[in-house]
Amino acid sequence: MHAPDSPKIDVLTDQLMLELPKLDALVTGLAVLDAQLRLEWMNPALGEMLDTGPRTAIGQTLESLLREPSLTAPAQRALSERRVLQLRAIKLHSGHDREWLADLALQPLADGRLVVEVHVLAAEPVASGMPLSASLRGFAHEVKNPLAGLRGAAQLLQRRVGDEDLKALAGMVIVEADRLTALANRLLHHDGAPRLGPVNIHERLEQLSDLLQAEPSPIRLRHDYDPSLPDVLGDADRLQQLLLNLARNAIEAGALSLTLRTRVEHGVRLGERVLRTALRFDAIDDGPGVPAALRSTLFEPLVSGRADGSGLGLALAREIARDHGGELRYTSRPGETTFTLYLPLERVHD
Repeated sequence: MHAPDSPKIDVLTDQLMLELPKLDALVTGLAVLDAQLRLEWMNPALGEMLDTGPRTAIGQTLESLLREPSLTAPAQRALSERRVLQLRAIKLHSGHDREWLADLALQPLADGRLVVEVHVLAAEPVASGMPLSASLRGFAHEVKNPLAGLRGAAQLLQRRVGDEDLKALAGMVIVEADRLTALANRLLHHDGAPRLGPVNIHERLEQLSDLLQAEPSPIRLRHDYDPSLPDVLGDADRLQQLLLNLARNAIEAGALSLTLRTRVEHGVRLGERVLRTALRFDAIDDGPGVPAALRSTLFEPLVSGRADGSGLGLALAREIARDHGGELRYTSRPGETTFTLYLPLERVHD
């Protein structure tokens, strides 16, 4: 029922409490349980999965919350052994007799509490989709005003400066502001699902390169593209965010150079599925590598190798990959870390 245990951990409770407001934006379900496995906190995404609100759910046991008695034993084990347990393809139940499959991560805290991460793998179709939480809609509404101001200022600069390079930089600000505004509008319109269409991954990577090269101390970039690569079916804005998160992760880890590589790969196994053909994107950096203590939990929320890191960038990147039917993996050693994104191609060309 579960994968091999990851190494022992010691997560700071104070850090978790500081990060809880940021976790409201994740679509991965998260919960904090006390030592008796009773719910103390959950994010809006988990409430939407379970068709319940915190007022009803607070105080419920893990078993009653997720309607699955087999979870009690591994949760108690995670607490007693102070280990992270990964549970794969667990059948859970929510309101209206809906069943769904999910991967779970059970992560003990230093004070005896337990963090539960729930990532949905498959669920019965719902006609109107899951309702968007009020807090996330509120965030989307609030972010639109500063984005509008940012865009307006960039337009003024673009009209007033004579230097063509400065005009191009202002244009990049406008493009990114429009992309974020479009994402906010989708949230406000209760449509959090990916908006799929043909996406040229090389166009997304060139946009990423322009953004990275516009920084004061740009990282050295190398492009290794397969020109025969076809379009992938995806949400262009979300995939752009995924690519940006991977690049930012490399830069913040101290890398000086970054290689962007694309290939077509056949027979890629993702869990129980095998993709006949897949787009493979590799982000290869020359940084110090992923610390050994983080390797088993790197894609989990709040996990960061930096004292000032939020630990959300890679969690969101993996979430976007899985929303597209793909996966995000990595290999690492000092001087060479590779994050690999797989996306199915047969969804476009079948």
